[in-house]
Amino acid sequence: MSKFNENVKDLFDNWNTIPNWLCFLRIALIPVFTTLFIKGSYIPAFILMIVAALTDLFDGKIARKYNMVSNLGKILDPIADKLSQIAIVIILIVKFWDGYLKYILFLFIVKELLMVLGGALLMAKGMRPVAAEMWGKVATTVFYVFMIVIIALGGEGCALYDVAFFKPFILPEWLITAMVVISALLAFVSLFGYAPGFIRQLKENKANKQ
Repeated sequence: MSKFNENVKDLFDNWNTIPNWLCFLRIALIPVFTTLFIKGSYIPAFILMIVAALTDLFDGKIARKYNMVSNLGKILDPIADKLSQIAIVIILIVKFWDGYLKYILFLFIVKELLMVLGGALLMAKGMRPVAAEMWGKVATTVFYVFMIVIIALGGEGCALYDVAFFKPFILPEWLITAMVVISALLAFVSLFGYAPGFIRQLKENKANKQ
């Protein structure tokens, strides 16, 4: 059996855990809240997005507290994160903004695609994707907080724009721009933070084959 096949087999050892099912739920919710947002059903979509974000918060805590960490979970959780982030970016691009902010948001998609391609390359060579670094966790947290706030309160067309109570809290354009730029910068800082571990694994794999 090849190293790649062994890795795939190992992924499904002890896979049937609550954290993994929470990841499955998060992935299943992505097309639902994306479709609802694009069709204009903002409040239900926003609620489902919050539910998805909460599954991301609790799956890791449950896995660590109750010793439910699994090989599949280590792969599934970042995949769910990347799909969620891409979906949120698509919502913002399609529904809310014109102009230069769209181009900044496209950078998030480029970053996530590079991460997916890097992980696929490691898996194809029989290695596990690089674990999340501190900057990666910070960037993901900032992204979720900033983008959910923008979707909720980011001017006309946002999820809570027509709710009278939230009118005073609608974000000015300069603040929206600052939040997007900060998120983009952190995303690429985290990307470069993965690079040393990625290169090290490739070098170790090459050395082991010699």
